[in-house]
Amino acid sequence: MRIISGEFKGRKIVAPKKLPVRPTTDMAKESLFNILNNLYYFDDITVLDLFAGTGNISYEFASRGTEHITSVDTNYGCVKFINETAESFEMPINVIKGDVFNFLDNHKSSYDIIFADPPYDFDLEQFLKIPDLIFENELLKEDGLLIIEHSKHTDLSEHPQFNNSRLYGGNIFSFFECK
Repeated sequence: MRIISGEFKGRKIVAPKKLPVRPTTDMAKESLFNILNNLYYFDDITVLDLFAGTGNISYEFASRGTEHITSVDTNYGCVKFINETAESFEMPINVIKGDVFNFLDNHKSSYDIIFADPPYDFDLEQFLKIPDLIFENELLKEDGLLIIEHSKHTDLSEHPQFNNSRLYGGNIFSFFECK
């Protein structure tokens, strides 16, 4: 995996093979950040990265100047890897080891962008619980954006906060907004 743009553009990050992750592909990540680049000034936003895995998305935001990033993952190896990588690059990433659903249920801060990359084998109910908790607990700022990455076999378009989706290979980014 590599950082696509910003201060650390081109830097390769090699995650341990034993981590239970599926990093967002460079092509999909580049397309996503092209969309976000037209909507936000990265140095003015707060970001929450759920099911952070290797930290791939968090590193991209940090490289582009975002100074308030929180990454949440339940796997100790992932949390340790993100902490070590963020420290080596001096990136402002606050890493939390914990269950994402418990975090969403008990957290009180709000964010401009929330990115979630849950396991693709979640059932529809588990996927829909993510936006439900975020909007019920008002974790997304008024002009904020929730992005959920999932496979083309999952359809989240019936959720009331759903706005649109974009397909990149076998990956879909579904976008949700406050309405």
